[in-house]
Amino acid sequence: MGAQHDFDFLFGQWTVRHRRLRARGRGCTDWEEFAGTAETRPLLGGLCDIEEHQIPGHDFSGVALRTFDPAKQLWSIYWVSARDGLLQQPVTGRFEGDSGRFEGDDSDGGRPVKVRFLWQRGDGSPRWEQFFSYDSGVTWELNWVMAFQRLSR
Repeated sequence: MGAQHDFDFLFGQWTVRHRRLRARGRGCTDWEEFAGTAETRPLLGGLCDIEEHQIPGHDFSGVALRTFDPAKQLWSIYWVSARDGLLQQPVTGRFEGDSGRFEGDDSDGGRPVKVRFLWQRGDGSPRWEQFFSYDSGVTWELNWVMAFQRLSR
C-alpha cells in the first residue's frame, strides 16, 4: 500500500546516467547514453515533492511533481518539460516494498501510448525505467533508464 514518505529516498542531489532508445515503437535496439543531474526536495511535509532534472546538451530537462492522495494511498507523477513548460497528464500508482509502478496515458510523436514508470529504491542507487505500450498495454517496450548516484544529502 502507498505511503506519504515513499519517495523520501530520493531527497537530495544526484548525478544521473541516462540510457534512452534512439527510436521508440519501431523495434530499435540502438541506445544513446548521456549524463545529467537531479535534485529532489519535499513539499508540504512529504505530501508532495519536486524533482528537477538538468541534462546539458539535450532538450530533455524538466521537472517532476509528485503528489500523494492519503485517502486513496496513491501517488500521481506529473512532468513539465523544458521544451514547452506544460504540465503533462499524470501517471498514477504506488510502491510495494522497494518497487513502485505508475501508469497513465501519453503520446509519442503524436501516437497515443500507455506509459509505465518503474521505480526501484535500490541500496542508495535508485533506478527509474520508462516503458511505452502502443497496443493498449498488451506489450511494453523499455525506452528510457535513469540510474541515480547521490552527490549529497
